[in-house]
Amino acid sequence: MKVIVVGTGRMGQLICARASQLGHEVLAAGDRLNPGEVPQAAGQADVIIDFSHPDNLEWILSLPSQAAIVEGTTGYSQEHLDRLHAAAGHRPVFFSANYSLGIAVLKKLAAQAAAMLEGFDIEIVETHHALKADAPSGTALALRDAVDPDRQFTTVCGRQGQTGARKKEIGIHALRGGTAAGDHDVLYLGPQETVKLSHHAESREIFVNGALKAAEFTAGQQPGLYTMEELLEEKNA
Repeated sequence: MKVIVVGTGRMGQLICARASQLGHEVLAAGDRLNPGEVPQAAGQADVIIDFSHPDNLEWILSLPSQAAIVEGTTGYSQEHLDRLHAAAGHRPVFFSANYSLGIAVLKKLAAQAAAMLEGFDIEIVETHHALKADAPSGTALALRDAVDPDRQFTTVCGRQGQTGARKKEIGIHALRGGTAAGDHDVLYLGPQETVKLSHHAESREIFVNGALKAAEFTAGQQPGLYTMEELLEEKNA
């Protein structure tokens, strides 16, 4: 594939390096503030991989290219998500809050457990490195959506003060510190017992590998919005 990488931070650098190792051609890397050769190379790209900042989305969509987009940026507003959905009408777009195959499996298991453990209280705890900009993580929110797809529960991000008895809610708790690549726990708390589903990321490499698998899957697809569910289905076909 011919690849453009948006984002020149740690993830962007890792994606460039791993893509080259796999034999893909990295045409350019940059962002709206430091575009480099991205605008000139955009028309030649098979796929644009973005792990950067929400402010780059409009710039990406304005590039002279119809290349597939693999979107891994978190912290998007509903307006950003609407723009991605609109873009998927005329080009392939792959979007996930987390590119770990293990997290994709965790979401499926979390949904199944929520259905089977009816009446149990649910809490989600996520841990990330000290430099992460958004909280709660996009993955924590995706897990919330998996266990409560119809949004019947109120989301409570942390608690303090005189909160009173628990209401019809799902708590999400964000821990930040050190160099943690990402841990996510879904707890089901019932009468006299607790069930916990967990995923531990040892390094960012799992997200890099997942993003490149998504890029290989998405390049050449018909226009549409693709997710880790489609990638898992192909992997297990």
